[in-house]
Amino acid sequence: MKVLVANIGSTSLKWRLFDFTNDGERLVHKGGFERVTDYTKAIEDCVTQLRDAGAIQSERDLAAVAFKTVIAKGVTGCVRLDAEVLAAMEAYNGLAPAHNPPYITGIRSFRERVPGVPLIGLFETAFYQYAPEAMMRYGVPDAWHDIGVRRWGFHGASHKYIAERSAQLLGRDDVAQRAQNLYRDGGATTVQGGSFRVISCHLGGSSSITGILNGVAIGNSLGMSPQSGLPHNNRVGDLDAEALPYAVKTLGLTLEEAQRQLSKEGGLKGLSGGVSNDVRDLQEAAQKGNPKARLAIDVLVSEARRWIGNYLVQLNGVDALVFTAGIGENRPEIRAGICAQLDQLGIELDSQINAATRATEAVISSDRSRVKVLVIPTNEELVVAREARRLLGAST
Repeated sequence: MKVLVANIGSTSLKWRLFDFTNDGERLVHKGGFERVTDYTKAIEDCVTQLRDAGAIQSERDLAAVAFKTVIAKGVTGCVRLDAEVLAAMEAYNGLAPAHNPPYITGIRSFRERVPGVPLIGLFETAFYQYAPEAMMRYGVPDAWHDIGVRRWGFHGASHKYIAERSAQLLGRDDVAQRAQNLYRDGGATTVQGGSFRVISCHLGGSSSITGILNGVAIGNSLGMSPQSGLPHNNRVGDLDAEALPYAVKTLGLTLEEAQRQLSKEGGLKGLSGGVSNDVRDLQEAAQKGNPKARLAIDVLVSEARRWIGNYLVQLNGVDALVFTAGIGENRPEIRAGICAQLDQLGIELDSQINAATRATEAVISSDRSRVKVLVIPTNEELVVAREARRLLGAST
């Protein structure tokens, strides 16, 4: 069984092909294109590369094409991408304007190119469908909640991978199994040992923090849209509800221009005064004495600590604090800043191991630390492929 995972951006197509033959799982091909203007051609070129590499003989070798879809009205989980689901995605284009429209275009193009192959989406909101309601509600009237004004949470594939892998690395196979079965049994898999509490920090161009209890998410720092939570590369993160109408009136902006600024000129870019939206550039500028670059880094660290503190309380402690994604895996200075002066909470880094760890699995906490602090490179595509395979297995 071969599952092609397609990651579609506004101007990009990237893919990974997984082979699940004989109950194994193996990455057999990966590639991608940037500056895509014609998805039909890009998909044709993708299939050609797969054939030329010997990964497939034809598209008939594909059991499914799977996508890391973001959000849809009234739809979550791992589902077949039929016309009804695409319409539900279109209904929430405004909540994910950088994600939903290109995914919808790409999915329709794949349908035309490989008409006999199942198309499957694992929604980023899926990992939070079992979270306590009190963790997912806003204080809004019922009518607002009924139209979808609530916390949804995102980066679900990444945090689910961390839920599984952290449990495996720390000897909790029972919890790993529960996380693996989550979308099939809703968390009914029994946990044999005591509670296993994880705080997963996905820090990258887009960032979020999730609390996980026994393999199941209890909440995520991202809310109704990817515009919330921690400051992102260009996106603002959390913002008071009155800020938008106030800025529109005071600065004489249209609503559309205000939204554009918050999504294109906010976050790390806005905090740094336009220096950069890339933490690497910001760290370099901060070392040279740029105060706004330093401020951007400090705000990111502060917001990460705020959300970690939130889940420390909700979970009544933590067994594992995990860093993942581009910043989390590769920037030891950011990890050190987030973990600074948390020894009274049982969190203490080994400074040498932390400094030496980049993009590899490692325990970076000291021997004195009661909490295991880990770096785990995420693998969202593998999670999408696994869930697509499980969905196909359940429907046969």
